[in-house]
Amino acid sequence: MIGRWLGLLAFGLGLALPAWAQPSFEQVRAAHRVSDFTLLAANGEALQTLRLDHQRRALDWVALEQVSPALLQALLLGEDKRFYEHSGVDWSAVARSAWGNLVNTRKNAGTQGASTLTMQLAGLIDAGLARPASGRSLPQKLGQVWLAGRLERQWSKAQILEAYLNSVPFRGEVVGINALAQTLFAKHPSGLSPEEAALAAAMLRAPNASAVLLAQRACGLLQLMGRAQAQGCAALKGDTEALLARRPAKPMGEQLAPHFARQILRADGPAQQRSSLDAGLQRYALMLLKQQLAELSGRNVEDGAVLVLDNASGAVLAWVGSSGELSSAAQVDGVLARRQPGSTLKPFIYQLALEKRLITPASLLDDSPAQISTPAGLYLPQNYDHEFKGYVSARSALGNSLNVPAVRLTAMLGAEQVFERFNALGLALPETSGFYGLSLALGSSDVSLLALSNAYRALANGGQYSPARLRSSDLVPPPRRVSTAAASFIAADMLADNTARARTFGFDSVLATAGFAAVKTGTSKDMRDNWCLGFTQRYTIGVWVGNASGEAMHGVSGVSGAAPVWAKLASYLHRGQPSKPPQPPAGLVQQRVDFDANFEGEREPARPEWFIRGTEQSRMLATAQLRSNMAMGISNPLNGSIYALDPDIPPQAQKIRFEGQAGQWELDGKLLGRGSPMSWAPRPGQHGLRLLDERGRVLQQLRFEVRGAVLK
Repeated sequence: MIGRWLGLLAFGLGLALPAWAQPSFEQVRAAHRVSDFTLLAANGEALQTLRLDHQRRALDWVALEQVSPALLQALLLGEDKRFYEHSGVDWSAVARSAWGNLVNTRKNAGTQGASTLTMQLAGLIDAGLARPASGRSLPQKLGQVWLAGRLERQWSKAQILEAYLNSVPFRGEVVGINALAQTLFAKHPSGLSPEEAALAAAMLRAPNASAVLLAQRACGLLQLMGRAQAQGCAALKGDTEALLARRPAKPMGEQLAPHFARQILRADGPAQQRSSLDAGLQRYALMLLKQQLAELSGRNVEDGAVLVLDNASGAVLAWVGSSGELSSAAQVDGVLARRQPGSTLKPFIYQLALEKRLITPASLLDDSPAQISTPAGLYLPQNYDHEFKGYVSARSALGNSLNVPAVRLTAMLGAEQVFERFNALGLALPETSGFYGLSLALGSSDVSLLALSNAYRALANGGQYSPARLRSSDLVPPPRRVSTAAASFIAADMLADNTARARTFGFDSVLATAGFAAVKTGTSKDMRDNWCLGFTQRYTIGVWVGNASGEAMHGVSGVSGAAPVWAKLASYLHRGQPSKPPQPPAGLVQQRVDFDANFEGEREPARPEWFIRGTEQSRMLATAQLRSNMAMGISNPLNGSIYALDPDIPPQAQKIRFEGQAGQWELDGKLLGRGSPMSWAPRPGQHGLRLLDERGRVLQQLRFEVRGAVLK
């Protein structure tokens, strides 16, 4: 009788409810909002999940057939035994509940509920799929009854169960069975065991109850399911306490691109958002980086980053921001962090000098002692060999990463012009040209791997710059020309010349690829950062290794740090189809060049060389006067010189050459040797040098300084 009157009252109230209070199943499913968004690769493969909504935890909607049968059984036994028999409201249960509550009220006992699953779902829908308020007025409860009846008439039982399981709040912030299964049990909903299913169902009645009460209720459900055993129920309490005490698990699936996901995932977008990442390449790049850092673990290296760009579109194909668990700062994105790039900026200086027709690749550049003023002090850069090379071709100077020629070119161009070129390539240097001065040539500015890689991409594209494309939907402006196609082609050809860099790296170094590849390594001051940047026919690859803390590495050079990862990625990208060199643009001519001997009596072999039309020459002559090793006193070093050790150059090749009048050489009070010149393996610190004649008289004495890490 009570149920009949409640039903008539609910029907009458329902006549006044608006039409939007009767949503379809499709509308409820479409309104489901997740807290964790999924980054998809270009082929649709899931790469990363990232939580963007921190108010609630809800994962993707799951179909009913993806839910464990044990959970469905526990759910119906615990919440609605007559689910398949009633039409939304179990009126007999309502009557029993009303009478029981009346009796319990007189006895000051607790009340009893009679809400069916359909009524609970109606309450969730009425509350906007949020947790319903604990206290509802009579009109609200009657409206819930009415909506439950409407749902039963318009939806199937399976749809009601599916919507309920995806919308119902569980413990704490967790909403829906998918979020509960993955974060609490580290499983998909289909894999829940009977014990886990019973515990999940027990949370519905009292989501934030203690572990003891939840275990008791779960054990009761297991008994109803016919699966309870005495020893199992006894262990369930301890298991529940441990389960609820531990940190929530991350959503299931591979987590391959957390840093890139932060850049492109949007909370106002779909739950799954497609990117340009290549799933296989991303996975391989991460594996290579971890392997390389594991090999370097004894050299105080724990961080790294990898970026791969498509040359034509600028699309990001791989973005590895850190080494993950190998790093103590895994949240730092090494692709975006700004660090000193070392020698990797030199190609753009040569490109600019070629464009301005200050040099050709065959031009002889002076590699002799030079004092360079930088913000950090007065530096005298050293090269890789026992001595300066004198006059060397621009091709050889860039290939072997000689420091003095690069600084001299910067002085010829002007630091302001070099600074403007770097910024035109997107490097966005934070200071002024006057702040850096000639030290721009040595990579004293801070740049990101993203900006530096994209600058190399501009070189690959013949001097045309456009921003990297992080999202496929990004509107990228048309490319703008930064440098001439002719100068860019020659600079790329110099970087791809394995013979040109053989003097430093050898013919069989890791940089020697099967197909075309223009590549440059670089190491910052004190071995804090090691880089390898370059491009092939279709791809630009950037790799950085170091420490997010800025701590120095131990004995990591250009070819032992980032280069192995770079080379393996280049090989992977062009497996089965070697990279082809670019076609020379208009305005270039190729001509054979002969070289005169430099002031040390050495000459480069004759070779065919590229020239911008109008600059070609058939013979290159060294015009400087031969230096005399018989000069009075000490001709090298100069008093007050500061030598900067270059960690990108093999240590055995960085000896300092003492030159001048023949005699006895004393260093820091100890006899070094007799004659001239003398070579010395440098050690950091302040040093005193004296030159004595055969009678022991001091001809000259001076002081100099060596800066940098100890080279082993």
